Amino acid sequence: MPSYIRTLINEGEHQQLDFKFGVNDSKKIARTLAAFANTDGGRLLLGVKDNGSVAGVRSDEEYYMMEAGAHLYCKPPVEFSIHEWEENGKNVLEVIVPKSNEVHSAPDKDGNFKIFIRVGDQNYMANSVLLKVWAKKKNLQGVKIKFTHIEKALIAYLEQHGKITITAFRKFSGMNAVKTEHLLADFIALDIIKINFSENGVFYTLNPDFRLKESS
Repeated sequence: MPSYIRTLINEGEHQQLDFKFGVNDSKKIARTLAAFANTDGGRLLLGVKDNGSVAGVRSDEEYYMMEAGAHLYCKPPVEFSIHEWEENGKNVLEVIVPKSNEVHSAPDKDGNFKIFIRVGDQNYMANSVLLKVWAKKKNLQGVKIKFTHIEKALIAYLEQHGKITITAFRKFSGMNAVKTEHLLADFIALDIIKINFSENGVFYTLNPDFRLKESS
């Protein structure tokens, strides 16, 4: 029967699991910790290569670099717990990051503090639309949408084409950047459309559940 750590490794990297051969950059690991905390929480297995092979933790210094990443380079600091396991005679650290009620930022490659999220097995920088969604969901007054021709046109476009970028939406709606972002954020906050992050950029799709409700 596979061990606890081997069972986790067999899952492969995903939205709530990441493998790290080692930690040699506290700022870089801070992005992963912040992304986990900002999304659904997760686990980081330190001492495991990307292909799932166990290399083991190389030195105690890596723990302190992890701690520096969470407490010095995450704003506000990200809380985590660590469990040490032995797999094939090698030590593996399981770093558990709970989902946070706060929004955490970490340095990007240029050293500027940005907000990161976890999508699949990748960390992405949150865009201004997503930040507006979070703010709207916290607003006790709630979100309301008046369906004018623009809102209806957006739904029709998504039904026909499947997805849209913010640039394309601005082009056919004629709205400025701020109004476009707020309208998209309203739709996302109400679960009418979904925001999708990929290596090729951000795009928006219609929530299948909404389509079913509309057609029923």
